[in-house]
Amino acid sequence: MDRGGARRLSRAATVDDYRQLARKRLPSFLFHYVDGAAGDERTARANLSDLANVELRQRTMINVGSVSTETTVLGQAMKMPVGLGPVGLAGLMARRGEVQAFAAAREAGIPFCLSTLGVCSLEEVSEAAGEAPWFQLYHFRDKHVMAELLSRTREAGVRVLVLTVDVPVSGIRHRDRRHGLTGTIWDHAPQVLSRPRWCWDVAMNGRPLVFGSIARSVPSATKLGDFWGWLSRNFDPTLDLEAVAAVCESWQGPVIVKGIMSRHDARKALDAGASGIVVSNHGGRQLDGVSSSITVLQNIVSEVDGKVPVLFDGGIRSGLDVVRALTVGADMCLLGRAWTFALAAGGKAGLSQFLTDLQAQIANAMALTGAVRVGDLKIAPP
Repeated sequence: MDRGGARRLSRAATVDDYRQLARKRLPSFLFHYVDGAAGDERTARANLSDLANVELRQRTMINVGSVSTETTVLGQAMKMPVGLGPVGLAGLMARRGEVQAFAAAREAGIPFCLSTLGVCSLEEVSEAAGEAPWFQLYHFRDKHVMAELLSRTREAGVRVLVLTVDVPVSGIRHRDRRHGLTGTIWDHAPQVLSRPRWCWDVAMNGRPLVFGSIARSVPSATKLGDFWGWLSRNFDPTLDLEAVAAVCESWQGPVIVKGIMSRHDARKALDAGASGIVVSNHGGRQLDGVSSSITVLQNIVSEVDGKVPVLFDGGIRSGLDVVRALTVGADMCLLGRAWTFALAAGGKAGLSQFLTDLQAQIANAMALTGAVRVGDLKIAPP
């Protein structure tokens, strides 16, 4: 990165700042893939606005001289109640992007969850880090692919499996169609060449640019469109409670079920044997018109009643947002677009800067709400 780029990155103070830097660095089709959502994107906007409307209680005359953002979820100690959630194609945001993201997460002392649709394979990410990340799994029609993925995940040493249940079919995202998220990178040559730093860093020196963890399952695929076609045919619309229970039973470790938006589905996940759930509408990328994640969180937390950890995603853009979600009842938050923009803006350095600031923001909000420990956020009196 040149001096001008480093200076602009150092001045980034909010996710919107990173978003603007990412927009200038990424080809249009990639920026809109991350930034866009399903339909008219009403749910994606509601995730942001509804979370921003959660009011916090300012509490004073409390000794907050030793605030700690540390917590433990599913037996894993974390320096803050945050994880990097699964994001498809994150490896296109910077050279071997998922490897860089896991490195930043490890330094920050938080989990990183690799998407099934990551550019870097599970083996590459694990080998580079010397340990395995969390792994997000889609339920595919092809049972041989499912068995192979689960076998490789075990062999890599993955402990926490995140099973996504809200993609029986792909959401309809207009921006992907308008900006052409198909073909090869060079089918977007005008866009790519207009971003010479990204072109050099990723398109030329970041290969192979495939879905690393499923590439061997689609050996004939040569471009993104081939993978998207295979995925559209293999997302499993028959996924039901029995199938979720089978994954939970076969996996020798924690299974977090992601994509819960109602008390009813929370009960089903618990009945299936889930070790945790993620309250999530997929960032508004699946069903436009569904409620924002934050508006259903409290009821789901009440239904779960402490039986398993409740994770949250949907609109987290700051440490203040993390604290908002925790005061409503979440145990920790998963980030999506926020960390992806930071990675795109400045690679590992950009993401590390963002995570350092995020932890400081959480600590600041905790102090101003009178919370010395993360658990205090749930029990603050009126």
